[in-house]
Amino acid sequence: MRLRTFITAAGDPVARGRELGAAFSAQYRRTADLYLAHFAELGIPSPDVRGIAERSRGALEAWDPGMAAEADAIADAADVDRWRLAAVGARTEILAAAPPRAEGECSTAVHVGAGRAAESIQTWDWHDFLVPEGLLVAFPSSAGLHVKLFTEFGTAAKIGVNSAGLGLHFNILSHASDSAAGGVPVHAIARRILDEARSLDDARRLASSATVSASTVLTVFTSDPSGSHAASLELSPAGLGVVEPAEDGWLFHTNHFLDPALFAGDTMPPDSTTAERYAHLDGVRGSLAGLDPAARARAVCGGAGADAAVCMTPDPALPRLDQWATLLTIAVDTAGFALDVFAGRPDEAAIAGLTRF
Repeated sequence: MRLRTFITAAGDPVARGRELGAAFSAQYRRTADLYLAHFAELGIPSPDVRGIAERSRGALEAWDPGMAAEADAIADAADVDRWRLAAVGARTEILAAAPPRAEGECSTAVHVGAGRAAESIQTWDWHDFLVPEGLLVAFPSSAGLHVKLFTEFGTAAKIGVNSAGLGLHFNILSHASDSAAGGVPVHAIARRILDEARSLDDARRLASSATVSASTVLTVFTSDPSGSHAASLELSPAGLGVVEPAEDGWLFHTNHFLDPALFAGDTMPPDSTTAERYAHLDGVRGSLAGLDPAARARAVCGGAGADAAVCMTPDPALPRLDQWATLLTIAVDTAGFALDVFAGRPDEAAIAGLTRF
């Protein structure tokens, strides 16, 4: 995956959308083509894809008109049909209409406590054939905050930080209540939290205000002079679960629910590595804190290096739909308002170093 960067002073959503669409028209068009082909490969009928995309776009407009207007402006400037770009923005909602596949996405670790800034690391695991390029964006929000985020071309946000000292990581989940109803896109919920939230309470309020049709967990954390705090907000149509850090300050999340009530409806397939990856994070917890991003990337692998459970390399012996790769290793610096990124696995990031954005 190649990382593109874009920095804008545009605080107006429509103006910002026009800038993004004009600057990356080829990337937006290609991403829409790739995702629509992926949905077809998964067996989701094209009319269903368009229907979910349009319902999710309508839910977004009712919940956050500015974000919907930004997405439309991107589509218009990039010369992409609005519903096609909306299908990328609602890719999690559309995927909820297909049976969950064996893997899942992403492993997240956040460390917080009194008198210290938050430390974090996440692997973003997905299909490399869907994301030839990713996007890093910096912009002022309409709520008066500055935001830096990583995302795909067409999704509102994935992982990021704002100038209030709030960071966010993103992991997909799967629940029996997920449906094709077309709720507010979970990527848009992540984006609105980055745009507006100054505290965990703000983040929880915003997350709970959206009606969703697909499940996701947003791990949100803050740093200020007194210390740092974190919570994982587990979103599902069945309700919102909140998971607190352990006594030692560590909060881990992979791709299964941790809230006991929501876990009862978890539908991640039993052959997913989500439990293995969670256990791996738990096993290296004693060596992760107090490190710079490259050292943290090395430590999260433990002694296994590239063979660690959190490092994914596509297996060419498997069908393409079952090939997963760690496309990004990212650390969020809430105290320094920065993202440290590497397009690849954490063992590779430890050697090559991460780039600060």
